[in-house]
Amino acid sequence: MAATGRDDAPWVRRFHPADTPRARVVCFPHAGGSASYFFPVSKALAPSLDVVCLQYPGRQDRRAEPCLDTLDQFADHVTEALAPWRDLPLVFFGHSLGAVIAFETARRLQADGTELAALFASGRRGPATVRDERVHLRPDDALVAELRSLSGTDGAVLGDEEILRMILPAVRSDYRAVETYEFRAGETLRCPLTVLVGDADEKVTLDEARTWEQHTTGPFRMRVFPGGHFYLNHHQAEILDALRESAATATAS
Repeated sequence: MAATGRDDAPWVRRFHPADTPRARVVCFPHAGGSASYFFPVSKALAPSLDVVCLQYPGRQDRRAEPCLDTLDQFADHVTEALAPWRDLPLVFFGHSLGAVIAFETARRLQADGTELAALFASGRRGPATVRDERVHLRPDDALVAELRSLSGTDGAVLGDEEILRMILPAVRSDYRAVETYEFRAGETLRCPLTVLVGDADEKVTLDEARTWEQHTTGPFRMRVFPGGHFYLNHHQAEILDALRESAATATAS
C-alpha cells in the first residue's frame, strides 16, 4: 500500500487495494449514494489503478453518524480524509452531488499544492449555474417519487418501508447540501476537466453542463451519452476507458 492512511478510515473504502498502481481514482457518490455504488468500477480498474471510494456519513455502516448539510462540510471533510492519499496522481470522478463535492475538494487541494491529474464531472450542471430546486423540503412520499423518477435507486429498496426509513434522512440531507450550495469565486482549476452527461437528463441541460468549461484553465472536454440522470449505469465501459486514458496521460507526463 503506497499511502499511509488506514483502509478502515470512516471516509475511505478501498475494495481492491493495488500494490503498485500508477495513479489513484477517487469516486464521489451521488445524493443518497454510497461507496459500494462504485464497487464495479474499482474491480474493473484494479490492479493498475488504485480506486478510493468515498463513504459519506449517515448511510450503511456510517448510518449512526450525523448527516452533513452543506457542500463546504463535505469538501472540508473529504479534503482532510484524502490527506494520506496524495502520493499518486489523482483522478476525481463525481456524479451529481458528487461532482460538486469533487470540484470543491479539488479547489482546496490545489490551493494546498496538490493539483489533480483530471476531474470528471458527471450528471451535474456547472457550479456557478443556478436552479431553484427544493426537493429537500418535500415530504417523504415526494422525495421517494424523486428517487424513482431518476432510476438510480434499487427498486427493492424503494419498496421496503424499513430500508426507506433508514436512507431517507441521508437522502434529504444530501439534497439540502447540493440545493443550497452557492458557488464562490476563488481557486480556478488548472487540471483537465471532462463533463459527462446523459442527453435526456432532466437535472442538467447540455448548455448547463457546458458551463463547467469556465472552471478550469486546463483542457476541457464534454461527452454526451444516451440516457437520463443515471446514464452511466449503461455506459460503464466507455467511462472506464476514459478514466484509464486520463491516468495514463498523467503518468506519462
